Amino acid sequence: MFSYLGKDEKRRKNQEVYENVTEGLKNIYKQKLLPLEKEYNFHDFHSPALDDPDFDAKPLVMLVGQYSTGKTTFIRYLLEQDFPGIRIGPEPTTDRFIAVMHAESDGVIPGNALVVDPKKQFRPLSKFGNAFLNRFQCSGTDSTVLKGISIVDTPGILSGEKQRTDRGYDFIGVLEWFAERVDRILLLFDAHKLDISDEFRRSIESLRGHDDKIRIVLNKADMVDHQQLMRVYGALMWSLGKVLGTPEVARVYIGSFWDQPLRYDINRRLFEAEEQDLFADLQSLPRNAALRKLNDLIKRARLAKVHAYIIAALKKEMPSMFGKDGKKKELIKNLDNIYSTLQREHQISQGDFPDIKKMQELLVNHDFSKFRTLDIKLLERVDKMLAEDIAKLMAMVPHEEAVSKTEGSDKIEGGAFDHVMNSKTPFMYKGGEGINAGVGEVEWVIAKDRYKYDAIFDSLNPIDGKVSGASAKSEMIKSKLPNNVLGKIWKLSDVDKDGMLDADEFSLAMHLMNIKLDGNDLPSELPAHLIPPSKRGF
Repeated sequence: MFSYLGKDEKRRKNQEVYENVTEGLKNIYKQKLLPLEKEYNFHDFHSPALDDPDFDAKPLVMLVGQYSTGKTTFIRYLLEQDFPGIRIGPEPTTDRFIAVMHAESDGVIPGNALVVDPKKQFRPLSKFGNAFLNRFQCSGTDSTVLKGISIVDTPGILSGEKQRTDRGYDFIGVLEWFAERVDRILLLFDAHKLDISDEFRRSIESLRGHDDKIRIVLNKADMVDHQQLMRVYGALMWSLGKVLGTPEVARVYIGSFWDQPLRYDINRRLFEAEEQDLFADLQSLPRNAALRKLNDLIKRARLAKVHAYIIAALKKEMPSMFGKDGKKKELIKNLDNIYSTLQREHQISQGDFPDIKKMQELLVNHDFSKFRTLDIKLLERVDKMLAEDIAKLMAMVPHEEAVSKTEGSDKIEGGAFDHVMNSKTPFMYKGGEGINAGVGEVEWVIAKDRYKYDAIFDSLNPIDGKVSGASAKSEMIKSKLPNNVLGKIWKLSDVDKDGMLDADEFSLAMHLMNIKLDGNDLPSELPAHLIPPSKRGF
């Protein structure tokens, strides 16, 4: 009786539709992953439970570096304005974690008030205690940049004797908490101070497992000349290779991120190109926010599954009556054997297991007899989530990206982003160079070199004022450019599409070849200022 009700309920669940990716993630996390985490004490070992603000929050960028590497100045450079609580100086000025976020009016929210705000994602930070919360604040300011991202400024990491002074809270633990939740981690280095202190080394090591989020910024690079810069870059790569412990090092961006004159401007073009690349990387964060949240939830689900296997295996090995303490010590000591057994039995990748030393330290404080045995249903629910629900949400991502692009919410606007990425002035990136030469000028930019190109054109024996493709090819291949590049130049130059080039079109072809030979890119379509005056009706 009433069996049809159960069938309808099952059908409804199978056809579950989410409004957007974020709502879908909240739903599947609470229904399918959170029960597994609670059952096996996941939050005591790895990461607190996720709340709605964790899913709703704007992309977060965290800056990490030793003192006086220009972290706070970098934020000011991005925003092109001060924010409440800003302090800049050569000494260690930023002594706290500052979350710089968008607000209608300038103001500061202290740490203790911040962690009880249900609209912010910082509530789990209360576990680090008052010593940390007194060194944590949210600075709100009305900046257009902060409508797209939020930024976390961290205290300057100490070196020398100062690093032996206890901060009074778990600095590395706080960094780990932020690293798990931010979208991008910028490690800043000063071109004059490449030494990596013990505390900085520990800080970088705490970011392991989040290598895809890390970008390296070699700041204040204008303070050294080009020869010294090569040596500094080489030394930085060598140091990072040792600390990060990976064969390939994260991308390094070289520049001088402040609004003062360059001391050595010999590398100006390099700095401009690197700035473009870094800003393009940051610009992608709002566009890829949904994918990043999906990726992080998948990583969390995999870790939660492995954690459940570990806890259940420890429970299984415990005696029911006597010798519990001795067995507990033995199991912790031989945790690597349990890892190996689970890896074989469940075909789990070695990289999915949590750090064994950290796990051993945390297990000491837990009562193994209270651990739960393996619940296959909970694990199957998570497997189904990974196989079906995540796939549904992945299919929604392209549509959401298209909508955000239409609404203009897929990029960061305002501040330095407007001048670096969107500027249409002579000072924009490669302004007045390469394909942009001649923009805004009355005279056709190629006219000044026409005498050279006309002489070559006449030597090709034009018929009725035009040269054939074969004649033009004999001259164009002298540039030694690849055939695919020359083919593109031909298509761009043959404005009237008659398969031949007249004097104007031939001059245009020669100009485009020189642009490419000078190391600049060719456009996919011919810009208006390069179209020959005689062809502007086509």
